[in-house]
Amino acid sequence: MGMVQKSWRGKGAAAIAALLILAGCGGNGNNEGGSGSAAPSPGASAPASASQSGGQAADLGKVKVVLDWTPNTNHTGLYVAAEQGYWKKRGLDVEIVLPPESGADQMVATGAADFGVGAQEGLTLARENDMPIVSLAAIIQHNTSGFASPADKNIKEPKDFEGHSYGGWGSPAEQAVIGSMMQKQGADVNKVKFVNAGTADFFTAVQKDIDFEWIFYAWTGIEAEQRGTKLNMVYLSDFDKRLDYYTPVLTTSEKMIKDKPDAVRAFVEGASEGYQYAIDHPSEAADILIKANPDLNAGLVKASQAWLSPKYKDDAPRWGEQKREVWSGYAEFLKEHELLTKDLDYDAMFTNEFLPQP
Repeated sequence: MGMVQKSWRGKGAAAIAALLILAGCGGNGNNEGGSGSAAPSPGASAPASASQSGGQAADLGKVKVVLDWTPNTNHTGLYVAAEQGYWKKRGLDVEIVLPPESGADQMVATGAADFGVGAQEGLTLARENDMPIVSLAAIIQHNTSGFASPADKNIKEPKDFEGHSYGGWGSPAEQAVIGSMMQKQGADVNKVKFVNAGTADFFTAVQKDIDFEWIFYAWTGIEAEQRGTKLNMVYLSDFDKRLDYYTPVLTTSEKMIKDKPDAVRAFVEGASEGYQYAIDHPSEAADILIKANPDLNAGLVKASQAWLSPKYKDDAPRWGEQKREVWSGYAEFLKEHELLTKDLDYDAMFTNEFLPQP
């Protein structure tokens, strides 16, 4: 199966780029407080899981979860859930698969996968195109992506983007994000040279004709530390609260929620237990990810996990918690920049209903 990208260079930008793919897709279209129409209402047909009841879990069958990328520390909780039997004890047999070229959202929307790892960026545009995808949990509570550059480029603030080359994916959303950040400091986005960097490795790109790129610090930033490469980071969330969106998230389809709510609940509960383990035991969790994916750089995984584990839950009352204002804020940002043309039902886009009670 072909991978969406060959490296994890700029997953923030890559998720944005996926919007271009989604724009050509169709489908039809859910959440708790949002608890929305897709999720069963509290007290409806939502039997207690084995962990809640203390009894033997019913056999909920096999399901497939598709990643958004090559395996990395965003996914650790899923590999922990599989290795530690957190899904099995709930009666669920979960297969973790890699994404095709068309991306994880497409597989989830069409039913080719029951669950997926996605991002608020992609899901928002999917909903605009009537693809019935729902976010079940925020894997990381706050947006840890930003624009990275080698320190010797002296790019410390958005205004410093002027006169420099940005390596991206050719998405209009990239220019909107960069432009909005620059505008706050009176700078001109037209003075940035936008270059389609494709799948080029960040460290290779910035040695050539690229000055800065969109990265997730948990992976590329930590790799830079290990290489002894000093980076300057300009984080999105520092310049516009609406850009502190959820990326990545766990997703499913409205059909899955309607037809198999027990399986959805078991999946989310098992994943929650997996991520909580990674929060409490970062080193051991890293070992589990490495064991499942021995080609990964073990030192990078260990360092990345130590950095990322506290950020999974961060200041939320529980892992996975999502807020309506985060979903509406990013959509309003897109509308402001004419990248979103529909009024969306924000309460239909996510649900907290399947998360374990705090």
